[in-house]
Amino acid sequence: MTTPTYLPTMLQGRHALVTGGAQGIGAAIANQLAALGAQVTAADLGAGDGSLAAGVALRQADVTSEDSVQALMAGLQRVDIVVNCAGIIRRGAEHALPVFEQVLAVNLTGSMRVCTAARAHLRATQGCIVNIASMLSFFGGGLVPGYSASKGGVMQLTKSLAIAYAEDRIRVNAVAPGWIATPLTQPLQDDPARNGPILARTPLGRWGTPADVAQAVLFLCSPAAGFITGVTLPVDGGYLVA
Repeated sequence: MTTPTYLPTMLQGRHALVTGGAQGIGAAIANQLAALGAQVTAADLGAGDGSLAAGVALRQADVTSEDSVQALMAGLQRVDIVVNCAGIIRRGAEHALPVFEQVLAVNLTGSMRVCTAARAHLRATQGCIVNIASMLSFFGGGLVPGYSASKGGVMQLTKSLAIAYAEDRIRVNAVAPGWIATPLTQPLQDDPARNGPILARTPLGRWGTPADVAQAVLFLCSPAAGFITGVTLPVDGGYLVA
């Protein structure tokens, strides 16, 4: 099949902000947006792992800090696309209230903070937001009550902002990754007792990749999704329906 000639420039002239964009899924999203012609700023706490493509601008930002997010937005002249990918998980420690609160502060309140700060920019461009939810938006995780609660909140936040921001012609959607092969999940991939059941329940029979998530985000950012808002799209190989 021949790739349509418009694809490499589908997002030409668009400006995208990806939080948590210096590595992993965030970097894959930033790189894919750039590959389709967008001017991309990846915002993160650190320098990442060097996986960002040439041309993707890296800015330091902390989504738990109002001052940091406002400074980030002040440095952007135009924003068409916001992807909220900044997130943390603390398996086994989230029953401690300080850890629980920290996870919510990054994953849920941080997403709201960025959406709020970006709204004026997005109003001007009639842009879009894609939040990163999780399969744990749909069911609980005994070891990760903070992560599960925050990602459930991200799904409801997405629905609520889709309604609130529609008056500005801003679309708000989310993707919900399943089991994605990243350094964070490498111990699970290497453990036959965990890897086996994960693959057995996944109808497509493999771990997802950051590129799989990025492609779903690209769709939701593209003109092809112009009449879609308030949706949380699972990217999980069928894990949720098995």
